[in-house]
Amino acid sequence: MMSVSDIEWPWQYSFPPFFTIQPHAETKARQLQAWRTLVLNYYKANKLSLLDIREAHQSSLFNNSTIDRKLPQEGILLVLDDLQKTGNAEPLDKSRNRWLIYWHTLEEWAALIYNWAQASGSLNNVCTFFELVAGDDTSDQDFYGLDQEVLLRALQVLESQKKAEIITFDDNQGVKFF
Repeated sequence: MMSVSDIEWPWQYSFPPFFTIQPHAETKARQLQAWRTLVLNYYKANKLSLLDIREAHQSSLFNNSTIDRKLPQEGILLVLDDLQKTGNAEPLDKSRNRWLIYWHTLEEWAALIYNWAQASGSLNNVCTFFELVAGDDTSDQDFYGLDQEVLLRALQVLESQKKAEIITFDDNQGVKFF
């Protein structure tokens, strides 16, 4: 996990009421916006994608040990619901314990990947998933190091737009861009 000094924490993070979901609608909306920004910044800085709500309270993201405050599980779920409304999170199971966090929406990921494919001359060529997230040609891209499940979902967006086709060969997966 990331240490407190690795990202710039917003002022609210040191403000104890930030860790208690506020009852007033307008205050709660601003609070959820601040949490949404913090979660996305944290996940982007750490290149993380998976959040397990059963373990989230152990993370420095939701637990500020300096002021001895942590966001309760119900609060974390509210933040995740808010992230889901903006296309930045998606539950992986019916019990809503495991979530994918998208610091770019799937549509944004799809556009970033497709723009790279166009710029790099990769149209009408097959790229493996490994080449996309760990290859030398993509090391300067936002999607470098991206979780395979997030990559797959972003490529499915491109597939639905008829800009790509996902291909499975041997024990590998790839994509052909059009």
